[in-house]
Amino acid sequence: MFCKKLLLSLVLLVPFMANAANVKPSLTVYSYNSFVSEWGPGKEIEKGFEALCNCEIEIVALGDGVAILNRMRLEGNRTNADVILGLDNNLLEQAKQAKIVIPHQITKPDNLNTDWWDSDFMPYNFGYFAFIYDQQKISNPPRSMHELVDNKANWKIIYQDPRTSTPGLGLLFWMKNIYGNDAASAWQKIANNTVTVTKGWSEAYGLFLKKEADFVLSYSTSPVAHIMNDNDHRYAAAIFDEGHYRQVEVAGITKYSQHPELARAFLQYLLTPDVQRQFAEKNFMYPIINITLPEAFQQIKPVNKALEFDAKQVEKNQKMWVREWKSTVSK
Repeated sequence: MFCKKLLLSLVLLVPFMANAANVKPSLTVYSYNSFVSEWGPGKEIEKGFEALCNCEIEIVALGDGVAILNRMRLEGNRTNADVILGLDNNLLEQAKQAKIVIPHQITKPDNLNTDWWDSDFMPYNFGYFAFIYDQQKISNPPRSMHELVDNKANWKIIYQDPRTSTPGLGLLFWMKNIYGNDAASAWQKIANNTVTVTKGWSEAYGLFLKKEADFVLSYSTSPVAHIMNDNDHRYAAAIFDEGHYRQVEVAGITKYSQHPELARAFLQYLLTPDVQRQFAEKNFMYPIINITLPEAFQQIKPVNKALEFDAKQVEKNQKMWVREWKSTVSK
């Protein structure tokens, strides 16, 4: 039924998309680097939607969600973006206050795989931040954040900067959720065993794969990528007793879009089962609707407890928490 509604909406777009010169309309999507990487879902999603819409899509890679939001703030009404894809629940309130999108007007699916929905930003996948390690190297991984922070084994850690990276920002909230007023002390302990703090996820994970560290901040589902791409089962997520901070990735229609109906159809396309399967198989995150997951998801350790701050609480405290982190790790 959902696919039929999508096709009908695309049919209704035909008069809108055609002009006197018979030039295909172009849709510009701001997204993150891994979305359009060689192994990411971006290229297939672009190809699939272009076949339906008789339009052209240009995907502009801007690092990650933090970079996308910063770019939109900088460009304002000069932006070419019709769609932004890659912000998350932690950036939601900031994005709303920046007034960069319009309501997507998409009906909440009946088969939603989570309790998260928003009228301005549409979720398309979700996951949990976690520290990844090599099981051939670490035989007794930490079972809690406290064990990793206390770090009696002197494990070497790499994570991302919360000012420039959505995983880094997620770790900031994860730490604050667990430690509260004692977060500064915990950050100081982590700093003693931190190899480096990178600008983004790709750099951090690349250094980890080069054996520069024992643990890297990523996602609980990251081992799925190794299993599916290389049949490599050595990597695992350390699952913590306190729980893991949840990230919900979202897409929105910019208020400066010249093609809002086409942008809306693109967001609807992201919710189709075939595209949701691509997010599972190539983004290695949990799809936002219920579909049959690849077998590799059954071979990883599940997260048993989700942690999350309210978006308004995040917006109210983020700058203060970043200052606390910066002050502590720079000592």
